[in-house]
Amino acid sequence: MRYEFRRIGDGRQAVLRETKRAVTPFGGLVVLLELMRRHQLVEKVRELLPFRYASNRAIAPEHTLLAFWLGVAVGARRFAHLQMLRCDEALRSLCGVRALPSDDTVRNFFARFGPAQIEHFFAALWRWHFAQLPARACVLDLDSTLFQRYGTQEGAERGFNRVRRSGRSHHPLLVFVSEPALVLHGWLRAGAAGGGAVEFLTEALSRLPATWSVKGMRADAGFFDQRLLELLEARHLPYVIVAKRQGHLQEQVRRITAWTPVNPATAVAEFVTQLGAWSRARRFIVVRIRLPDPKERRLLEVPGYEYRIMVTNRQESPEWLWRHYDQRAAIEPRISELKSELGADGFCLQKFYPTEAAFRSVLFVFNLLGWVQSLNPAVGPQRRPATVRSTLWTCGAIAGRSGHKMVLYLSQSWGGLSARMPLLQRILSPPTPTSPK
Repeated sequence: MRYEFRRIGDGRQAVLRETKRAVTPFGGLVVLLELMRRHQLVEKVRELLPFRYASNRAIAPEHTLLAFWLGVAVGARRFAHLQMLRCDEALRSLCGVRALPSDDTVRNFFARFGPAQIEHFFAALWRWHFAQLPARACVLDLDSTLFQRYGTQEGAERGFNRVRRSGRSHHPLLVFVSEPALVLHGWLRAGAAGGGAVEFLTEALSRLPATWSVKGMRADAGFFDQRLLELLEARHLPYVIVAKRQGHLQEQVRRITAWTPVNPATAVAEFVTQLGAWSRARRFIVVRIRLPDPKERRLLEVPGYEYRIMVTNRQESPEWLWRHYDQRAAIEPRISELKSELGADGFCLQKFYPTEAAFRSVLFVFNLLGWVQSLNPAVGPQRRPATVRSTLWTCGAIAGRSGHKMVLYLSQSWGGLSARMPLLQRILSPPTPTSPK
């Protein structure tokens, strides 16, 4: 079969033909697959999965999950998008599996997960994953987000929703470790759910290896809760958490007379007070920011200023604490990446727990991308998944054979093997022992 046409640029004739050779646009995935092979990830998944298939003809469940991870890594944002890998014979040969699953096979895989299976599998997988990484002292950032839902899926309820009033949603909780950002834990919650931060953080801390240490935690006003503060203090964890608007705190701010200027637009102060339901007094930091527009909405009705109040058990200066908390802003783009570039909100099933299993699997892909980037610290700041996809995974390649060996020819136009060889060499080299500091 052939088709003749003229090129749009110069009008010269060209011909379209078919080829039976196996071609893939994702030859760069060899880096991710080699990282998985080096650390025996597929074997670990096989060991941890709480179920097996009885049929000998079924695609192994660990290969189904591998295909899902690869699909998310190359841009799938819905289950239907996974079909693009099912047709990729070169990628199948590169993985060394009998077949890649259809989107229905992946849905059926996640449908086997209930609450017990999720806890059994993902808790152990996360502990194993963090044990493979160099130990370090990290800061935890606690946050939540919204997944918009347009059907009647389990847990899709009407709750707080800035985008769609009375719209249904899921309301996940997330906790990240500091840069390079990794997801330590995630919960998928019903849209109207609130609270649960104490139980969530307790689970998250149990996933950290003993060689890791926590040097601080940051959270917004959604986590301003006496029980959470008591948990952090009992574990001797330093924290900075934004305080909710309360009349007693606003009155304390009005009484402040000694402000320390940080710059022409910002000043800081502090006070110690005990709220009515609290068991003890705590330190509060206040940041006063001059607004360019005095009509802009603000915490206190003082013309021209916005006030931010944070509670802390740290001893550093108010200026240092303000700058320390502002570094938490780096987490918002990471949540955006999870939703817009990895489809964390797109893999939704009718049942709640299968949806949570897919959600946590996407979180693991995010960590895999961070793991790959950490192998090359010279690249600089952590790059977005779409950037990794276009610069590393995307590489035209042709599958062939040399004797009994499968050969994948990477196109030099996309950097080829030479652009990926440094990462492959780092993957194969033994890890350098590091001490958490």
